[in-house]
Amino acid sequence: MHTSTLLSLLRRRWHQRDERGDVPGWVLVTVMTISIGVALWSLAQPQLVGILQSALNSVK
Repeated sequence: MHTSTLLSLLRRRWHQRDERGDVPGWVLVTVMTISIGVALWSLAQPQLVGILQSALNSVK
């Protein structure tokens, strides 16, 4: 196979690719990331609020 033929096939294949990506996969990753963030926040909220209040009180 000649180089020009190979390049032509590669260009044609590249332009035929679907550029939409994996939308359901990205939605799943986003939903899981938000879920983990909410779960961690619900567990750590009292400690984080206490740390913030302590830091703000020490500044006064």
